[in-house]
Amino acid sequence: MRKAADKRNQVKAYVEELKAFLDEHLPMLTDVASDLHAHPEIRFTEVYAARRLTFELEEHGFEVQRGYAGLDTAFVARWKTTDTSETTPTVGIFCEYDALEEIGHACGHNIIAASGLGAGLLLKSTLERDGNTAANLTIIGSPGEEGGAGKVPMIEAGVLDDIDAAIMIHPYGQDAVASASLARVALEVEFTGRASHAAAAPELGRNALDAATLTLNAIGLLRQQLRDDVRIHAIITDGGQAPNIIPEHAGIHAFIRCRDTDHLHKEVVPRVRRCIDGAAYATECEAEVKTPTPPYDALISNPVLVELADAAYRTLDRTPSVTDDVFGSTDMGNISQIIPAIHPMISLSEGLTPHTREFATAANGPAVQKTISDGAIILAATALSMFREPQILTDAQEAFTDTKTF
Repeated sequence: MRKAADKRNQVKAYVEELKAFLDEHLPMLTDVASDLHAHPEIRFTEVYAARRLTFELEEHGFEVQRGYAGLDTAFVARWKTTDTSETTPTVGIFCEYDALEEIGHACGHNIIAASGLGAGLLLKSTLERDGNTAANLTIIGSPGEEGGAGKVPMIEAGVLDDIDAAIMIHPYGQDAVASASLARVALEVEFTGRASHAAAAPELGRNALDAATLTLNAIGLLRQQLRDDVRIHAIITDGGQAPNIIPEHAGIHAFIRCRDTDHLHKEVVPRVRRCIDGAAYATECEAEVKTPTPPYDALISNPVLVELADAAYRTLDRTPSVTDDVFGSTDMGNISQIIPAIHPMISLSEGLTPHTREFATAANGPAVQKTISDGAIILAATALSMFREPQILTDAQEAFTDTKTF
C-alpha cells in the first residue's frame, strides 16, 4: 500500500496532466450546461438534453447506445484504448440532466452533465496522448434522478455488469468529498370514503380527508419515537372538491428517509404504514398504498476513491469536508450498494441550497464554468488513477466489501 503523501502527489501530477486539455473542451462544456439550463426537462422527458449529450459524445469518438433499459432518454457511451484486456479497469462516469418542476435546474443537473461529459473527454484526450495506459471508459446518461430513480431500471438491465467503479459529482453550497445520503421510500396513499351532504346528512358520510389528516397527525406524533436520522415529509394531494360535500377521496404523497437502508424498510416504513391503516380504521375509510418509484438506497462513499478525489480537490485549491454529512437522497446510492462509488459535492456558491430559485439562477451564473472545469478534472483524475494503477481499484473493491453496511 502506497503512502498517502505519495498518492496525493501522484493525483496532483494527474490533475496537471489533464489540465493541458481543458481549454480544448471547456467552451463546449460551458455551452452544454447553459443549453440544458435553457431547456429544462423533468424526469424521463429529457429528450433535448439526451440528444445534445449523445451528439457531443459521438462527435468525440464514443460509441453510443441510446434508449438503454427501455428508457428513451437513457444512454450508455463507451470508449476504450486499443490495448485492453480482460483485466483492464472499466470506470463508469454518471451524468444526470433532469430538472425540477417549475424551478428548472435548481439542483444543477445541467452542471452534473457537463462535468461528467468533460471528465470523459479529458480522459480520452489524455489517454490517447499517453498511449501506454489501457482503459475502458463508460459515460452513463441516467434520467429521472429527481423522484424517478432512473438508475434502478438501468441496474436491472445490466448497466453495471462490466463496470468496476462508478463516479459522479454534484454541485452544492459547499465542497464535500465523502458525502452520504438517506435511503428513501415514496408512498402514494389514496383514501376512499363516502360522499354526503356536509350540512344536511353528515352522519351518512365517511370523510376521506379526515383519514388523511389523522395520518399526518399520527406521523407527527410518531416522529418523537424515531431515530435522529429518520425524515418523513408528506403533502395532501387531494382533499376534496367542495366544503359542503363530505370528501369521498383524499390523497397523500409521502417520502420516508433514513440513513440505514435496512432500518428504513424493516422498522420505519412499517410504522408509517400502521399510521395509515389506523387512520383508515378510525374513519371507516379504505386505504390504498402504492410505491410509485423504486426505493433509493443509502449512499456508501468508497474510502479509497474518496482519498483520490480529496487529493484532486486540494490540488485545485478547494478544501472539502471529509465527514459523511447527509445530502438528501440519490439513486447513486443504489449504485454504491453494488460497486465502489463516490458522489462528492462541489461548491457552486458557498451556502447555496439546492431546490431553490436561487440555486436555479446560480446554475447558469458566473461560477458555472469554474465548477464544471474543477468537477471534470476531479472526476477524471480519480478515474485516471485507477487506469494507471489498477491496484487502486483492487483496494477500492476490498474497501467496498469492508464498508458495505447500510
